[in-house]
Amino acid sequence: MPLVRKTDKDAPQPQTSAAVTLSALMQGNPEERWAAARAAATLAGGTQALAAAIRSESDLRVREAMFTSLIRIGTPEAAQAMLPLLRADDANLRTSTLDALRAIPSAAREHLPGLLADGDVDVRILSCEILRGLPAEDATPLLCQLLVSDPEVNVCAAAIDVLAEVGTAEALPALERCAARFPQTPFLGFAARAARDRILSQSLERHD
Repeated sequence: MPLVRKTDKDAPQPQTSAAVTLSALMQGNPEERWAAARAAATLAGGTQALAAAIRSESDLRVREAMFTSLIRIGTPEAAQAMLPLLRADDANLRTSTLDALRAIPSAAREHLPGLLADGDVDVRILSCEILRGLPAEDATPLLCQLLVSDPEVNVCAAAIDVLAEVGTAEALPALERCAARFPQTPFLGFAARAARDRILSQSLERHD
């Protein structure tokens, strides 16, 4: 029986250099994972590979490189890939995720309405921090919605804290309504008044 010669298409295809690099994110030693994390920002499929690997990465230096690459990618898809990490049990991982999302607020912008309506109180609180990096005209309406509807005092307090820094005069009615909603929580009323005074002062400074 004559032998059948294999054609090139039947032969095993070697992995591309990009695939080899991305596979090192989970299979390499710490130095290889670190190098792969830095390279992933420029490779097709890098966002998905980084998001999959970052969950189980225990080396803080490698994890930092992964977040840095996701920031460099800076797309809404990169932001979306990080969102589940806001629920992580690891406090360091949650903090690193928040810092990364705050570094690319415009990419996270389209995801913020959903985050601010999330059923997890901690996610809503963390999401307020992302708003610090948005333009005031974008951040203010989202934060005002929390002030008039969110049932949790701590969420409202987080929103007020951010408004004190980035809010516009549009927030003044919502601040008043929020304080009225929680009459048994004096510190919230105090925070709302302090935020109002700061917003008014900043508004006057801009018009001088």
